[in-house]
Amino acid sequence: MSVYTKVGREELIAWLEPLGLGELVDYAGIAAGMQNSNYFVATASGRFVLTLFERIATPALDFYLALQDRLAQSGIPSPRPLADGQGAYWRWLAGKPAALLTCLPGAALELPGVEQCRAVGAMLARLHLAAADLPNPLPNPCGAAWRQAVGETLLPLVAPDERDLLADELLFQAAQDYSALPRGIIHADLFRDNVLWDADGGLSGVLDFYFAGEDALLFDLAVVANDWCGSDNALAALISGYAAQRPLTEAERAAWPAMRRAAALRFWLLRLEVRHRPRQGEVVTIKNPDDFRRLLARFRLAPEALPR
Repeated sequence: MSVYTKVGREELIAWLEPLGLGELVDYAGIAAGMQNSNYFVATASGRFVLTLFERIATPALDFYLALQDRLAQSGIPSPRPLADGQGAYWRWLAGKPAALLTCLPGAALELPGVEQCRAVGAMLARLHLAAADLPNPLPNPCGAAWRQAVGETLLPLVAPDERDLLADELLFQAAQDYSALPRGIIHADLFRDNVLWDADGGLSGVLDFYFAGEDALLFDLAVVANDWCGSDNALAALISGYAAQRPLTEAERAAWPAMRRAAALRFWLLRLEVRHRPRQGEVVTIKNPDDFRRLLARFRLAPEALPR
């Protein structure tokens, strides 16, 4: 949630007027994340999050906002987009499509414990089930085809040792067949900083759905495992929480080692792309790609089975 596009106070007041939220009290940019421009917005009606979508096509934006509305209605603590009098969830602001969403309570945890891993696993499965029949889902924007294409364009730019690792992993992933695995709409970016917890330790928010799309559900679980689970106990709790809501198939269990590699590759590539093709912004967060390179190398050397 970096700030690439500046928004003036007067233009924001005019943009907010159709939502009927009263006087604008204050707004400030949010320096976190990598893809969109985000602001906290306080009005007479409360506190909200304004997102300006830097590179998302408007048909895709329609899907992302409809997904969040569906999830919020289904009891998933997702930000809910506010519609204007014509039912539009987004309108143009500072030359970008923009939406205002509810601001959820709580804070992210840097070091979640075993029970938090169990809770996020259960929430992920509930999210998959709640989104299952949403019509016209988009494909995962960073799915297998994206990983192959971006990986190939980055090969000439990375260091020689990284080039060897990347080239070999692209060959490995191109040989995998995930088509028989259960599929549906996935979050695809459920890192620790995209989950909020209240003061009592309850899961109070799931954020940032702008990488969501249709893909193997197991890929989503692997993304979460790679970021959340620093121990065998944490991983076992995550899988237990998930499987209690949606039992895993034997095909998913067999595909798990390769899928964890695919998930590590996806975020290594995303961060390599930012490193080698930086974008200009007022407040931009750049994350270290080396963490996921090391994780990928570990999974290649010592594949880990899915806990039962």
